[in-house]
Amino acid sequence: MQEQESLRILVGTEGESFPLEEMGTCEAPEQWDFVLVAAQHTQKKQEQRQRLHGFLEELRTKGFDVKEREGQKQVFFGIRADNRIFELYRTLLMEPDSPTPGVQLARPTSVPDTTRIRIVNFILSNMKTASGDTFENLKKDGIFEARFPLHQGEEDLKNKWARWRNLARRQPIDDIRNYFGEKVALYFAWLGWYTYMLVPAALVGLLVFLSGFALFDASQISKEICEAQDILLCPLGHQSRSFQPLSSTCTFAKLTHLFDNEGTVLFAIFMALWATVFLEIWKRQRARVVLHWDLYGWDEDQEEMALQLINCPHYQLRPHQHSYLRSTVILVLSVLMICLMIGMAHLLVVYRVLAAALLGTLPFLEYQVTTAVVVTGALVHYLIIVVMTKVNKAVALKLCEFEQPRTFSERERKFTIRFFILQFFAHFSSLVYIAFILGRINGHPGKSTRLAGLWKLEECHLSGCMMDLFVQMAIIMGLKQTLSNCMEYLRPWLAHKFRLMTACTRSHQPCDPQLQDWQRNYLLNPVTTFSLFDEFMEMMIQYGFTTIFVAAFPLAPLLALFSNLVEIRLDAVKMVWLQRRLVPRKAKDIGTWLQVLETIGVLAVIANGMVIAFTSEFIPRVVYKYRYGPCRQGNQSAEDCLKGYVNHSLSVFYTKDFQDPVETEGFENVTECRYRDYRNAQDYNFSEQFWFLLAIRLAFVILFEHVALCIKLIAAWYVPDVPQSVKNKVLEEKYRILRDKMGSSSKSTDV
Repeated sequence: MQEQESLRILVGTEGESFPLEEMGTCEAPEQWDFVLVAAQHTQKKQEQRQRLHGFLEELRTKGFDVKEREGQKQVFFGIRADNRIFELYRTLLMEPDSPTPGVQLARPTSVPDTTRIRIVNFILSNMKTASGDTFENLKKDGIFEARFPLHQGEEDLKNKWARWRNLARRQPIDDIRNYFGEKVALYFAWLGWYTYMLVPAALVGLLVFLSGFALFDASQISKEICEAQDILLCPLGHQSRSFQPLSSTCTFAKLTHLFDNEGTVLFAIFMALWATVFLEIWKRQRARVVLHWDLYGWDEDQEEMALQLINCPHYQLRPHQHSYLRSTVILVLSVLMICLMIGMAHLLVVYRVLAAALLGTLPFLEYQVTTAVVVTGALVHYLIIVVMTKVNKAVALKLCEFEQPRTFSERERKFTIRFFILQFFAHFSSLVYIAFILGRINGHPGKSTRLAGLWKLEECHLSGCMMDLFVQMAIIMGLKQTLSNCMEYLRPWLAHKFRLMTACTRSHQPCDPQLQDWQRNYLLNPVTTFSLFDEFMEMMIQYGFTTIFVAAFPLAPLLALFSNLVEIRLDAVKMVWLQRRLVPRKAKDIGTWLQVLETIGVLAVIANGMVIAFTSEFIPRVVYKYRYGPCRQGNQSAEDCLKGYVNHSLSVFYTKDFQDPVETEGFENVTECRYRDYRNAQDYNFSEQFWFLLAIRLAFVILFEHVALCIKLIAAWYVPDVPQSVKNKVLEEKYRILRDKMGSSSKSTDV
């Protein structure tokens, strides 16, 4: 019981409720499985009326009760399935007679609401009339407006779960399952566990970040930068012709050390271990809760075939199919879309180059052009993400339709993989550019690589590329968490209020509690098959930000923790108060999302190793400390081992080698300037230090990834996916069934 309670993570805050329009105080309405809504004008057109009644008659022939109620603008049809349909379901799947594990009844007396709604929804989705009409056809033609199951008996969830004041209460996972089905319950169980596991990651990340404050003023590198009044940096950007003293970057150098310090490597390794432990323990938690729900041996294909046979007794099995032509077309189109995502990242590069040229003309931004470009570039990237999300969803849907998957579940799996891949490139392509390309193909002062032969490519921030990556991560993740949560709450809230205001909900007819209940549900916001999918996708992208570039942004787990504390209660409020009831779906795991999480964990190891090696100053500092600095070759020095590092890491450029004399106009007395690179002062080719550092960087990436992956494998082996107690219970149940069969066989033989 204690293990089960650990799944019910508590999150939420006190806030307002969402009372619907008063509907009267009449007697309780009857129970119905689904409500269909048609527009009033369909009753006035002969053809539409015939198609409508044809669909309803087909329902009646399948054993459904249909009850019609006429509102002021819509006609409502309540439908209720005959119990024989659910008896057949039990027969086909040998369902337990009671939803509570361990409790068996002599004869089934009722069917759980989630099962009833799921079966009826499947029939409504797949049923065809004699003329070939489906519900979706009738909806497209404007005959039906909507269909939905009713919110009934949700008061308990409203009181103890779906309120903002319930932040400190555990999630009632079993109650969520009994009302919304296993799929939704597993989402909240996973999200609760993810939030719970973010606590240690957030604390360690905050500790790493705060540890930089201990060296904020004491860092040898920061001291040298702040005191370097006589070292001039070469001009950066298209319009910049001024030489800035190195000391002008003093503040940024201190800030960079907050997240680019010795603790960065340890934190990246810790997060690799954390991601593995998080997933392995979740698998154990899932196994316990699924066993508790008596779904450990549930088979999704068998469920789908049973529903097909219930809907149509003459259903013919649709076999698995594979087409190399379709696969080739899908592969080519997917690659083209990925190239488009990469192209969007290149457009962002072009924007930043042009923005640097434009902002460089503004006098008040003369020394802050790079910072302004980084901030505006991050905002533009966020807008691109918002637009491309809609495009990616449409493309992924078209690809799935073209592939013609066998079942809805298979279609969902394929769509999930394709949509996530496109979203991954949309969200992370610019971060990859900043981390590993920005400032590395720019040439050197006097011979810069130029866009269209006119504009210099963008440089890293004066304090290093790590600052660019940190700012980009902070802005995108901050905007995504804050704006997304605000819009996710305000949009359905305002939409619901608008529907209430524009609808005439107070009827002057005699009190009809049934109609009032149906109207109340109708005025809630509609839901789609993507309602839960979108929540999962949002969390997967957040998980990617939290792990993949966490070495550059150690505060990511803390931001994710705060966001999730709001997200859980926000999703609960939406589902119970603001939206129509989701159609319950049966499941025994989170499906393809688990493979997505595992893939992100591997990518996180690779990306963080490369960030530390190629973006951070960690490797150059270590190499200088033991090869070039006062402590080289084991020397015991009273001086700081990093003394002289700043001068060592800056290359010399002679101003007489500028190809454009205008670039030095007004600074004729300056004979040399410095820039971040490892090049010879004579011919500006890469120096011996550059190649030695490159070899060490590559060796570090290989070593880091092998160590981190080994730790992940050991952790995965050390923490079994399924607890022994679960395995033993399943084993005991199999043994009990065999013994019962053996006993029955012995009695038959004796007779």
